[in-house]
Amino acid sequence: MSKAIVLYLHVHQPFRVRHYSVFDIAQRHNYFEADYHDRTNNERIVHKVAEKSYLPTNKRLLKLLHEHPEFRLSMSITGTIIEQLEAWAPHVLQSFKDLVDTGRVEIVGETYHHSLAFFYSRQEFEAQVEMHKKKVQDIFGQTPQVFRNTELSYNNDLAYWADKAGYKGILAEGWDKILGWRSPNFVYQPAYTKNIRLLMKNYKLSDDIAFRFGDRNWAGWPLTADKFTHWLNETHDAQIFNLFMDYETFGEHQWDESGIFDFLEHLPKEWLNRSDNSFMTVSEAIDTHEPVDHVDTPYTVTWADTERDLSAWLGNSMQSSSINKLYALEQSILGTGDLALIDDWRKLQTSDHFYYMCTKWFNDGDIHAYFSPYENPYDAFIAFMNAYQDLKYRLHTKGIDIL
Repeated sequence: MSKAIVLYLHVHQPFRVRHYSVFDIAQRHNYFEADYHDRTNNERIVHKVAEKSYLPTNKRLLKLLHEHPEFRLSMSITGTIIEQLEAWAPHVLQSFKDLVDTGRVEIVGETYHHSLAFFYSRQEFEAQVEMHKKKVQDIFGQTPQVFRNTELSYNNDLAYWADKAGYKGILAEGWDKILGWRSPNFVYQPAYTKNIRLLMKNYKLSDDIAFRFGDRNWAGWPLTADKFTHWLNETHDAQIFNLFMDYETFGEHQWDESGIFDFLEHLPKEWLNRSDNSFMTVSEAIDTHEPVDHVDTPYTVTWADTERDLSAWLGNSMQSSSINKLYALEQSILGTGDLALIDDWRKLQTSDHFYYMCTKWFNDGDIHAYFSPYENPYDAFIAFMNAYQDLKYRLHTKGIDIL
């Protein structure tokens, strides 16, 4: 049986809220502008991630695309990181455009602000999806044909929406509780849809690269391209291997010293040693394979934490309170027509803000702490809520009072 690797990488950075204090409210509205050497400074973080991850990864991917005509991949890139690259690192944005210009890199659609708007406001969700589509068309010259929601959050309702919106495919976590006895290594059709197809992440194989690669205590260490392709070749019940992960896996989460770039460089050659092995974009996988079954997902599944649900963002009272208060401002904010106010409100919707407020323990808690620029979840909550109070003040100056 012929097999294909479907490599999908996600590029995102939020506009982090600086240590915005109660004394800043009604005085300064620069929620996202920390001093350059502050841990929350967005420009400094973008430069760091670009040097460690984006530039070296793109250099190697472009080389692989030139060396292997059969090699291809898919990626999504949020509006928030595009804006930051436009402002502070246009040469890095150009390196992404160079990949897309090869004609073998597909851009996947999503919300512009990496938000959870689908679960709070369908109107706002659709506005952000349209914003992202226009940005991708403008920057990369592509119109997304496949959709992924923030943090791979997915359920039947989202699939139904994406089907009606005309997408040919949608991405989701291949979570055991949803798949049951079935394998993520095939194309599926979401329940209650007519045309759309579902690609489900093989989280075990993806996480071998994204999370376990540098762990010397892992039984699979060291993971070489030869060993990895052997595992895939020995998997008989498979048509596609959906390897979905953050772009920052390469160089940022797994440092150069771990050998991650060597792994990336050798993977295409090792995999393509067999004539019936290939790489496919998400659209090519959908176009090439018929769905083998319907998948019913009555509740929301994500690719985060051991629970694979929304608890990484909404699991405690700080998180649920702050996100509900933010979306409660929607009609008032949009009604002002104030573009700067609307933009700040949308930047505050980015899911990372609520992720930083997570109070989980053990391994999941360690991961949240690793990604957070704050000393603790409570500092993240305080900074966010002070910015929220300032949004209310700005509405007040326009004659709109929110209780």
